[in-house]
Amino acid sequence: MNSYIPEIDKCDCSVIHEDVVAEVRRHMPDEENLLDLADLFKVFGDSTRVKILCALFHSEMCVCDIAALLGMTKSAISHQLRVLKQSKLIKNRRDGKVVYYSLDDEHVKTIFDQGLAHVTE
Repeated sequence: MNSYIPEIDKCDCSVIHEDVVAEVRRHMPDEENLLDLADLFKVFGDSTRVKILCALFHSEMCVCDIAALLGMTKSAISHQLRVLKQSKLIKNRRDGKVVYYSLDDEHVKTIFDQGLAHVTE
């Protein structure tokens, strides 16, 4: 691993700007909220889960449909759906023997769209 750091990225300052630190600290969310946010972003760190979310933007779907779409087993999809549901990103409804999955709310699409916009800049 290369440990070279360009001069422009080095800070030779040893003075703490206490007013800046205090002001930023005032606006920082609670530690628990930051941990929850980090956990949320971890859920987006799996490409299968991202693909499932993308599919659910267009239609609610059952496990069999999602598995066929992504070329995966129902078991693998069910596992990822559990993770997404535990993170409150998706919800489900039962219609007879079939369970359909959909986005939990519009925030999920907003998060996804913002991330996609960032990576496609």
